[in-house]
Amino acid sequence: MPCLVASGRILAGVPGPAISRSQPEGAMSSFNKVIVMGNLTRTPELRSTPGGTQVCDITVAVNENWTDQGGKAQERVTFVDVTVWGKTAETVCRWKKQGDAVLIEGRLQQDKWVDKESGKNRTKLKVVAENVRFVGSKGAGEGQASGAGGQRGQASRGQPASRGQSSRGAPADEDFPPRGDDDYATSMPPGPEGEPPF
Repeated sequence: MPCLVASGRILAGVPGPAISRSQPEGAMSSFNKVIVMGNLTRTPELRSTPGGTQVCDITVAVNENWTDQGGKAQERVTFVDVTVWGKTAETVCRWKKQGDAVLIEGRLQQDKWVDKESGKNRTKLKVVAENVRFVGSKGAGEGQASGAGGQRGQASRGQPASRGQSSRGAPADEDFPPRGDDDYATSMPPGPEGEPPF
């Protein structure tokens, strides 16, 4: 069951993890869960790390719409960078294209690196996907590419985010951490080959 998390507290859904007795008195258990639904800003491209792990980096545009006090419609778009690993990455790259709606479940991760040109320390927040659901798929309905490697999906009842255009484009890839290492690879069990995940 999806849940909402704010300021380290679970607002809805399953109860939080139990606190271990080995923790200092008054310490809270950590909880790192992100759920994002939106549209792909570009068609995913699969690449391999030097160690042979399949990976793809995607950006999801999440639209927020509201009406201001003057009755005027407003829209804000948040661009969320997501890294997908293993069989899930292969499935996403095979079946998804720019503009398609996806629901991502994963964890927030901060990358740190030193910029080669300026020598300055850089950081970037991104989501590492644990589960990718296809929403609003044409023809065959909805499905998912899970961390278990593209198993036949469970239907998601979510609706795709609006495809309204933002006045600004997706952030450029400049100054992002260098790609091509296995530092954050997660092991993904093999899944079925040659069939769509829905």
